[in-house]
Amino acid sequence: MSSLRLLLITLLLAASSPLLASINIGQLAPGFVLQDQHGQSRSSEQFRSKWLVLYFYPKADTPGCTEEACSFRDEIVLLRALGADVVGISTDSPAAIREFGRKHQLPFTLLADPDGKTAERYGALLNLGIMKFAKRHSFLIDPSGRIMRRYTDLDTKDYAKTVLADLRALSKGS
Repeated sequence: MSSLRLLLITLLLAASSPLLASINIGQLAPGFVLQDQHGQSRSSEQFRSKWLVLYFYPKADTPGCTEEACSFRDEIVLLRALGADVVGISTDSPAAIREFGRKHQLPFTLLADPDGKTAERYGALLNLGIMKFAKRHSFLIDPSGRIMRRYTDLDTKDYAKTVLADLRALSKGS
């Protein structure tokens, strides 16, 4: 059991953050075209001209991911009042994200990234060989498509409040 735990820890460490370092504040956010929870193809270009809260989550309908999504749901009016869209991305199937969004009445776009290529471009992919998961990383992207904040270690209960506070501060500076 101890050697299995050590192997898992080693895999997690090996899979973490080399790509994250390549995502810098101020750079243009990587583009994407993914299927949303309604079966529509959505492009990163569709979210330009507004602030974008782009968050990656590991698995639909798990406790942490549900708490995180619901925190964004509960702050959506304030986020939108500041001109922001919210988009969640996971490596789940379109069917899984559709059910997740319906079950928790999520009023924002969820995108399926089953091959993990978008998560990888954002440095948010945990690839264990036989399984791929999105890491809990988020990005606050300005209306011109530049990354203004990167979040990698927030409490799921307070995630949206932290992003909202940063969005308020950045909006005042614009």
